[in-house]
Amino acid sequence: MIKNYLKNTWDGLFTIFIGMKVTWKHLFVPAVTIQYPDERVPMVERARNRLFVNMDDCIGCKQCETACPVDCIEIDTVKALPTDDLGLTSQGKKKALWVTKFDIDIAKCCYCQLCVFPCPTDCIFMTDVYEFSEFDRNDLVYKFASLTETEIKEKKENFEKFQAEKEAKKLEAAKLKAEAEAKKKAEEEAKKAEETKKEVENGDNTGENKPEDNAPTSENENDKPEEQ
Repeated sequence: MIKNYLKNTWDGLFTIFIGMKVTWKHLFVPAVTIQYPDERVPMVERARNRLFVNMDDCIGCKQCETACPVDCIEIDTVKALPTDDLGLTSQGKKKALWVTKFDIDIAKCCYCQLCVFPCPTDCIFMTDVYEFSEFDRNDLVYKFASLTETEIKEKKENFEKFQAEKEAKKLEAAKLKAEAEAKKKAEEEAKKAEETKKEVENGDNTGENKPEDNAPTSENENDKPEEQ
């Protein structure tokens, strides 16, 4: 009995010593906790958090929208007029489209980063911002387009007007071409008819001067000697 009692006492003390060993070991190790949110852990370079778009470099190619597996990116564009100057990207690429809408629904985003890789101008990228909770879900739709509603309406109307004028010029050119071809065809037919008429007239004149095939070979057929 005493032996078992002493053994149990020793096992209990030994267990305490093992636990205290771990405690004393961590007592001299720097703490890993921080006073959040006053202090924040720096994010790694390739952290996948909230998306951001630099609209100065966006050319409206929609490759990020196509690559997104959850359809959280919506882009609308309007073709710029020949007289519009949209400037260049930071890489020197000329912009030819007005980006009238560039919305990202971050509530749908799965942070796969598939939208970042196909971008030819590197205008869309992941940031280190991971705190963006909202009370209203609609506030999680980030709108990056820089044009106002008035400017968007103006760009669309100008492009529609340009397209209408271009189509009208195209129809007018086709009409003039058809008229020219019809006139040329009529002149060719008239010329051909005139040549046919002249050929017929020349044929009639030739027929009047040609001797008849049935004309007698001598003045009097009775002058031929009778066969014996």
